[in-house]
Amino acid sequence: MKVPAMIAAELRRLTASRMGIIALVALICVPILYGGLYLWANQDPYAKFPDVPVALVVDDDGAPSTSDASQTVNYGEDVAENLIDGNAFDWQRMTDDEAAEALRTGSVDFMVTIPSDFSAALTSVAGDAPHQARIELDTNDANNYLASSMGTQAVEKIRSSVAQTVGSEAAERLLTGLSDIRDKLVSATDGASQLVDGAASAASGSTTLAEGTSQLATGSATLRDGAGTLAAGAQQVSDGNRQLADVADRAGSIVQQATDTLPQVRTDITTVLTDQGLTQEQIDSVLAKLDPLGTKLQDGNTTVQNAVAKVDQLADGAAAVASGASELAAGASTLADGAALANDGAGQLRDGLATLSDGTVTLRDGLAQGVDAIPSSTPELRTQQADTIADPVKVSSDKIASAEDYGAGLAPFFAALSAWIGIYALFLIVKPISRRAVTALHSPIRITLAGWLTPATLGAVQMVGLMGVLAIALGFTFDNPIGTLGVLVLASATFAAIILSLNVWLGSVGQFLGLVLMVLQLVTAGGTFPWQTLPAPLAALHHVLPRGYVVDAMRQLMYGGDLARAGLDLAVLGCWLLGALLFAMIGVTRMTHKRTLRDLQPSLIG
Repeated sequence: MKVPAMIAAELRRLTASRMGIIALVALICVPILYGGLYLWANQDPYAKFPDVPVALVVDDDGAPSTSDASQTVNYGEDVAENLIDGNAFDWQRMTDDEAAEALRTGSVDFMVTIPSDFSAALTSVAGDAPHQARIELDTNDANNYLASSMGTQAVEKIRSSVAQTVGSEAAERLLTGLSDIRDKLVSATDGASQLVDGAASAASGSTTLAEGTSQLATGSATLRDGAGTLAAGAQQVSDGNRQLADVADRAGSIVQQATDTLPQVRTDITTVLTDQGLTQEQIDSVLAKLDPLGTKLQDGNTTVQNAVAKVDQLADGAAAVASGASELAAGASTLADGAALANDGAGQLRDGLATLSDGTVTLRDGLAQGVDAIPSSTPELRTQQADTIADPVKVSSDKIASAEDYGAGLAPFFAALSAWIGIYALFLIVKPISRRAVTALHSPIRITLAGWLTPATLGAVQMVGLMGVLAIALGFTFDNPIGTLGVLVLASATFAAIILSLNVWLGSVGQFLGLVLMVLQLVTAGGTFPWQTLPAPLAALHHVLPRGYVVDAMRQLMYGGDLARAGLDLAVLGCWLLGALLFAMIGVTRMTHKRTLRDLQPSLIG
């Protein structure tokens, strides 16, 4: 019996009755339904997020604006408005009690609360007690664990968005302040330039002043010495005049006395002449001769008294001159001392103004450097700078190979799983090895090929149907559709060889081990999380078991990845295929050498 005949005989057996045909069709459809339905349900769950109900509680009381204290800001309301407009979830505004009850009963999947001090906390950075704002997330894993994870990611996006907004506003205020400082520095630099000019003029003037005070000090010293000499001479003149005045006073007194005694002398002469018996006429004649002398004496007295008065005036004037000269000498001495101090002060002023001039130059240059250190800006530029400071990193994503959506990302994993499930289901009705054929034929190769090609052919039909569902019904795109279909067919044929060898060697126990291998590869294939996240023993199995290579090959061909890597995966699958067939042949060879009448009985499996 030839191999095709053996395959045809097995197919006739499977389709011998209506129920057989129904069973065969149903089992062929198992991987198509499994893979198709699961990937349909998970084709793009992210697009359904707007239907996920989420409670939103806004208790924010608002706070005074940091830019205008007369204005009030309410970041909580702004966040709520952006969330509702964004339509990332089905946001439903509720009170605290309503939201808590809805979360408990499962009416919402999680709740987000913006507390009363939200705006106050965000604006506290401008005060002396800055503190972080809070966004509260409440979840209920009893509703759905993934919903809790979604809530965590949603709150993190809210936090990032709020932080970016607030950071942009704060950065813009800071940049505006720096711009104002720069403007003030420009004005200060201009003022410093004027100060430099003024200080230079003052320094030049102080030098002239120092020279003048030096001359003043020298002249006042000379004046002090001359005034001292003058005071000494004036005192000597005053003393001499005083002595002259004293002599003149005594002489004037004597002359005055002589003048004052003249009437008495005339009377005495008259008395004497009368006593001598002279007549009145003789007496008058004598007196007449004496009267001119009296007149001259009186005139001389007047002259003497006038001279004495002038001498006294001269003495008083000399004394006044001497006193004034003494005062002048004292004043000149004081002036000389003051001029010397003024000269010293002028020198210090000159040195100080020279230092001030140097300092103003340093100040001007420093201010100019400060202006250069702060770049000039415009309101538009500051807005761009603030946005960049608040969100300095923009992620640029470039995919070497790209899956179009979540469902396409899972397609390789579930297609590989469907291929195993499909083959496993077929072996529920397909006879792995016909014991009658073993008895009738003595060719383990033909027997093994016939036992393998029947499920492999049916498996290929399954994979063609599954590929049609993925490409047509679900609309997945394939960078290399023929290569992807080839991987599925090869995977199905390899899985058929593996389950065949298990059945040949272990019978019903081997069929059960096929189920165990399916479950084991469910976790080791790396179809969802990267295989590196597996525990070490399972990670080691990822490099051994075939389904991980099926998943990887499909990804390379479906998404446009590395063809060489896909070729290596196919080589590993080929090794599994040949190894499983060789192992099955050895089992068939063992069966051909140990036959009993029991081998002719119908198989309990298949």
